[in-house]
Amino acid sequence: MVPDPAEGEGVASARLMADETIIVNFGRPMPVFPLPGFVLLPHAIQPFHIFEPRYRQMVAHCLAAADQGGGQIAMATIRRSRVEGVEPLMREAVCVGQIVQHEALSDGRFNILLQGVCRARILVVHEPDAEHLYSTVRVSPIERSGAASTGLEGVRRRLRALIAGPQLRRLCAADAVLEWIDRKDVPTHAVLEIIAFALVRDEETRYSLLEDPSAESRAQTIGGVLASLNRLVASADRQHWKDWPKGLSWN
Repeated sequence: MVPDPAEGEGVASARLMADETIIVNFGRPMPVFPLPGFVLLPHAIQPFHIFEPRYRQMVAHCLAAADQGGGQIAMATIRRSRVEGVEPLMREAVCVGQIVQHEALSDGRFNILLQGVCRARILVVHEPDAEHLYSTVRVSPIERSGAASTGLEGVRRRLRALIAGPQLRRLCAADAVLEWIDRKDVPTHAVLEIIAFALVRDEETRYSLLEDPSAESRAQTIGGVLASLNRLVASADRQHWKDWPKGLSWN
């Protein structure tokens, strides 16, 4: 960990779509919501049902601060420990998320929609105190604000051809992803995030995409995952069901 940055440093903006920009203030503590086995990526929208008292308070505080540029949560993932008795650790890379919709239930629980805004890295963790039941973190951006991505020429076209092919088109999310790819107002870097969130299921691969600051590198990772999946489905097609070992199938 590094020392606390000074209050007010690091205000930046993240462009979600062609006409949407959200401001993130990296100079103040941000609530952190760690979950095991889940990685949020920028541009993705994920529903959550909030029922634990500490996170109910967290959401209430976020909503109260929304008018002052708040309403944001650092969505973290937890590293699973393979050693018995060792506490799992929160991983450093997080996705700053914006609460874009919420429903307050009568018993204090919430249903929220959280939209990923940008990649960030945890600098300092502040443990719960008398005022907050939840932890907060200071974070810094992983990607430079406004940094241009180069080398993505042809990536969108190649990934579209792969997803629209006879193997991957059968995936339940394929049609929705293709609609996003075909939208002219959605930049290629955002399309990559949507593809990854919808079609990359492996937690470690998703986390590697979250902590990777390079859109070009992320495009290569996503392309490799889709190519492997395409080969797997093609192999399944070639294998007749009568050849399967007893009790096994591709379902």
